[in-house]
Amino acid sequence: MHTLKEMPFYFVFPQKEWNDMISLLARLFIKPQEDEAAMRKAYGILCGAVGIGLNVLLFLGKFLAGTISGSIAITADAFNNLSDAGSSCVTLLGFQLAGQKPDVHHPFGHGRFEYLSGLAVSVLILLMGFELGKSSVEKILHPAPVDSSPLVLAILCVSIAVKLYMALYNHRLGKKLHSSAMTATAIDSLSDSIATTAVLAATLVGQFFHVMIDGWCGILVACFILWSGYGAAKETIDPLLGTPPTHEFVSRIRELVLAHPSIIGIHDLIVHDYGPGRVMISLHAEVSASENVLELHDEIDNVERELREKLGCDAVIHMDPVVTDDGITQQTRQRVATLVRCIDDDISIHDFRMVSGPTHTNVIFDAVVPFGFRLSDEEVASKIKSAVRALDGNYYAVVNVERSYT
Repeated sequence: MHTLKEMPFYFVFPQKEWNDMISLLARLFIKPQEDEAAMRKAYGILCGAVGIGLNVLLFLGKFLAGTISGSIAITADAFNNLSDAGSSCVTLLGFQLAGQKPDVHHPFGHGRFEYLSGLAVSVLILLMGFELGKSSVEKILHPAPVDSSPLVLAILCVSIAVKLYMALYNHRLGKKLHSSAMTATAIDSLSDSIATTAVLAATLVGQFFHVMIDGWCGILVACFILWSGYGAAKETIDPLLGTPPTHEFVSRIRELVLAHPSIIGIHDLIVHDYGPGRVMISLHAEVSASENVLELHDEIDNVERELREKLGCDAVIHMDPVVTDDGITQQTRQRVATLVRCIDDDISIHDFRMVSGPTHTNVIFDAVVPFGFRLSDEEVASKIKSAVRALDGNYYAVVNVERSYT
């Protein structure tokens, strides 16, 4: 989960750090603003437009080089750059759609369009790898000499440099914006630079040593591109399916919430990711049952406001009253928690309460286990009930086994 820290969004992009073309264009066309979604949209559109322009220029240069040299590999690489211009269009469109305001049909916004655009770019990377592998096999079966000239070699070298630059700025912006779409575009650009390097190497080897290795180089590059495309696709699919938040983000939430003296514990924390910069969280805050309800409610409102201001996420907090002035309940809770940890250190408990009756006492609580736990829910409940029964024959455990989403 990615959120900005306690600062306006535009401070994430200090002027002195960006001494390149993107920095210059950003200063010319992007106004500093605190709205994260608007700033993401602006940078996404800018980088998409720059990508379209550079890829079209590379297509024209490589197409000229391929025509002069008669190299099918260089011509194919030229059309690959033309497809990259299409990828940049997809990225630009993704940021444009992701930046739309929430509406009646999409109350949580359109931020996941950015993930979808990253997935589309990943698919294009995979298609490029398959096509390059196919053409490389044909070159191995039917090798052909390639003529090279200083102009052709210069165009290929410039192309490699431009693609490395595009990979660099997309990677840097992808990290700062936590954008899977830009990260996928960076991988695409890096794959292109490696593919062009293979074409250049094969051209030079063929020219000076009269050995046709461009097909074999193409196979190696195709494998690298396919692996890169798989990684980029996984990175964009994961947030669409749902991934747990980072430990740092969870720790920050706990730190902010528990800094309020009225809150003695939290549980059932769930983080909802509706796209980069569009996060909602829900949690249960344990408060003393003896405190004034109206004052506690006001404190919870303050916590929700603080989470929104400092972590940029909307929060919904449910108050759970906990008995804190009953020594028997507190002592029993500690003893039960110790018994539960003896079953497995990964199990924790919360919402502990005791209800006494004429014949027995119900010990009621929730037990939290991680996903993929070695025991089934029924086995966990059975072991806990037996342990509580052994603790005191008058105790009957009422256990609800649930999963942790963090």
